[in-house]
Amino acid sequence: MKAITISHYGAPEVLTVRELPDPVAGAGEILVQVKAFGLNHAETYMRSGQWGEVAQVTGIEAAGVVAEDPSGRLPAGTPVIAIMGGMGRTRNGSYAELVTVPADNVVPVDTTLEWTDLAAIPEVYATAWTALNDNLAIEREHTVLVRGATSALGQAAVNIAADSGATVIATTRAAKNAVFLESIGATRVLIDDGQLVTQVRERGITVDSLLDLVGNSVLRDSVATVRPRGRVCQAGFLGGLGPVADFAPIADLPSGIQLSFFGSFNFGTPEYPLSAVPFTDFIAKAASGTYHAKPFRTFAFEDIVRAHELMESGSAGGKMTVAIG
Repeated sequence: MKAITISHYGAPEVLTVRELPDPVAGAGEILVQVKAFGLNHAETYMRSGQWGEVAQVTGIEAAGVVAEDPSGRLPAGTPVIAIMGGMGRTRNGSYAELVTVPADNVVPVDTTLEWTDLAAIPEVYATAWTALNDNLAIEREHTVLVRGATSALGQAAVNIAADSGATVIATTRAAKNAVFLESIGATRVLIDDGQLVTQVRERGITVDSLLDLVGNSVLRDSVATVRPRGRVCQAGFLGGLGPVADFAPIADLPSGIQLSFFGSFNFGTPEYPLSAVPFTDFIAKAASGTYHAKPFRTFAFEDIVRAHELMESGSAGGKMTVAIG
């Protein structure tokens, strides 16, 4: 099979297209013929070596068809999406024509979406939905702030929260993004200068919950921005992976604030089964236009270096996908 491999850890150009032996599905696995895959910031960390030793083939999500299911549960040719299950970390991932995935991390789908459109949905929508509904427990009357809203995950969160009936405040570092964020469901857009707590207080805004995709660099500000007994969920690290220096809960975490983290690597475990995630709903709403889920840009398999360069530059503008074949 043709696969994109990490020749050594480093910049985007270390990604190399080469031939590898076809993988074989073992017990409890499904062999997927990949038609398209989504690009995620996690893959830049894997490629660069920031997450230590990882698989030769990266990629944490895919859309395609079943090539083989040893259990017989899914017939060959069944359209599926697949996410996580160790892909790209402890086992070869989706940047390939074929990938083996734990059966619990494969979901059959029925859709007329193009493969590259379908591939834009699994990771970001499953993560956003889980963080909003599980960690943050959003309700219709809540005001939800999405910090880092112009990212692919942020846009999915704005779509989902707005569709649920919540009032959505989105943040961006560039004022030019405000109109776009409003078009996908944000009621209000704030320019993130690192001091959202000041902006929120000056405007008299009450924030019930905050989804933080920027990460550790703004954590102190995020937990101060929500109302008393509000919730904050961190689900991204757009601001980098550096730790929060000298973080002391007694000094930095307001009393009663619930701070949590969600990592999508948990999907497919008994605690976070994919059967609990409404993928059918995501796909239907993407197809109808209720969710603005189309990829910002689609690349050919051989253009993976350019795709990673754009993703790493922070100027992608949304979800990007790669077509195979």
